[in-house]
Amino acid sequence: MFGWCGTVLRVDLTRGTLEKKALDTDVAKDFLGGRGLNAKTLFDEVGPGVDPLGPENLLCFATGTLTATTMGLSSRLHVSTLSPYSGIMGDGNVGGTMANVMKRAGYDQIVVKGAAEKPVYMLIDDDEVSIHDAGDLWGLDTWTTTDILVDRHGKGVCVACIGQAGENLVRLASTMVDKYASASRGSGAVWGSKNLKAIVLRGTGRPELFDREGFLALSKEDKQFMAKDRVQQEVASVYGSHYGITHWYPGYRNFEKELPPEEVPEQLRHDAWKEYEIDRVGCQSCHIKCKNLYKIPKGDRKGEIGEGLEYEAVYCLGTNCGVEDPVAIMEMENLCDAYGVDVIAIGNTIALAKDLYNRGIIDDSVTGGLDLSWENAKDQVELVHKTVMREGFGNLIAEGMYSLAKIIGGDAMEYCYHVKGLGRGVYPAGLFTLAHAIATRGADHLRGRSWSCGDNSDEDVLKDLTAKGIITDDPVHSMIHGERVTTLADTIGRCKGAVNTWTCALPLIWKGSLFDGLAEMLTKATGISYTGTMVEEVSDRIGAVERAFNARQGITIVDDMLPQRPDFKHTPEGEKEREAHMALVKAWYKENGYDPETGLPTTETCAHLNITDVADTLAEDGPLKKWDGPLLMDLDAYPKGGKRF
Repeated sequence: MFGWCGTVLRVDLTRGTLEKKALDTDVAKDFLGGRGLNAKTLFDEVGPGVDPLGPENLLCFATGTLTATTMGLSSRLHVSTLSPYSGIMGDGNVGGTMANVMKRAGYDQIVVKGAAEKPVYMLIDDDEVSIHDAGDLWGLDTWTTTDILVDRHGKGVCVACIGQAGENLVRLASTMVDKYASASRGSGAVWGSKNLKAIVLRGTGRPELFDREGFLALSKEDKQFMAKDRVQQEVASVYGSHYGITHWYPGYRNFEKELPPEEVPEQLRHDAWKEYEIDRVGCQSCHIKCKNLYKIPKGDRKGEIGEGLEYEAVYCLGTNCGVEDPVAIMEMENLCDAYGVDVIAIGNTIALAKDLYNRGIIDDSVTGGLDLSWENAKDQVELVHKTVMREGFGNLIAEGMYSLAKIIGGDAMEYCYHVKGLGRGVYPAGLFTLAHAIATRGADHLRGRSWSCGDNSDEDVLKDLTAKGIITDDPVHSMIHGERVTTLADTIGRCKGAVNTWTCALPLIWKGSLFDGLAEMLTKATGISYTGTMVEEVSDRIGAVERAFNARQGITIVDDMLPQRPDFKHTPEGEKEREAHMALVKAWYKENGYDPETGLPTTETCAHLNITDVADTLAEDGPLKKWDGPLLMDLDAYPKGGKRF
């Protein structure tokens, strides 16, 4: 095969077997790589009723079709599973080196099932794959684990692993790559449930391309365009996602409101973080260097260095939790990386807990004496430790925001502003709420929202897209294009950019119509004559399969909801807002060829997208149990404890 390696590594940890299988050529053509391959695998093999933390669940890693080529910004890896955090499709897209190394080792996808009897790690050294005892690593944080494995297996290896959060089945746990890069939506807990501590990789090969010289010329055009792009050079390379702190209206105190630029605390503004910056770094194959390397100046972790403090950490662990101390935010970012926890998920869950505490719905008897006053940063840092160790009130935070509200009961769910278990804020009916409702992993800003709204930057390409009518005032029309672009980025291994720009997400976007440039690159790489229309259909096919997967987990049209604050929700105006939102959702269904009453792809749409098996499976399933978050365990049944970082 050209473009792809042609190999899927299948790992059964229960049996201790390793099997290399040929990548199905038709599946590769129809789903490309990354998110597409993983979505197809999960739909085919993880049905209704599977426990996300049980051995039947799968843990899928897939590289992009254009990863490990000369295309820039191509180092993204997709990690997918049935999420223990949300109970639906749970995927994370992670940078660092793993995607490139995995593909250079010769693998398009790694699929892990079962559970080992004791802790293990995998070693992939090109063709050689082996499973090793990880007893000496269990209980260690991700930073220490990575250092030990690099020392053991030599410089040049990539290490993906979990920390104590994954080991303790904390539902907010992430897959961590190269210490600082995170794939979230609870995948780390799935590693822990399988007793899988780490994957160590070394790859020295290179994927074969159909027309290497032609591909090289196109990738050179893309890089030259990026090098001249004003937003990449003046914003992404200088501030990274910190740009958003004073431009994207971060949430405040559990989404009580969004902070306009003039209300963002001076010490948290995008330029204020330069005080702690000691260098800038980027993922493999990236020249933009959107991430900051920082040093904590004082406090308990004085002198400690961290990497990639993003907008989401400042917003989710900071302003949305009422914390305005930059040192505390840096400390919590480092704790999350070392323990292996998603900053968005733990931040949103703590914000909900703080809201409930300050409203008197819970008190010190529930929190175990922790003071969850909004401004109390010290006790919030302590709560991060307790969450990872599942100690006291941290055992409830470890379940995630939706499950926390369920466990607390009473009015708690009124303040849990979520869509399918994930939170991205409270907005009036419009493009943002449409994007959050239809995102296949729950409320999300990276499933097309930022591109569709056109507000994240003033990149020149955006003006051209508006002039061409691709970005319009019609939220449904714009949202479909935004979804396609971000889905395709996830399949080819492309970074969407620190400030979520069209230029980053879609190579050669300026070349012809929206998808013609990518189609040309795929043709040069694979030898398959892709067209812009074929590329669009790849994206639509993946979206339909993901939506069908979620339907099998109990998701219905009711779950494409509009989060509202309770004081507005229970008013005539609130009801009108929900009606306006659902009208947008149903218009989106119609444009995508979905049944407006079920929100699922019709038989005709499945036939057009060459996924008749999806329609057949949905028809055979019959009535399914309605989604109500992930399947939970008794709180006393979880593993607990570990060494504090």
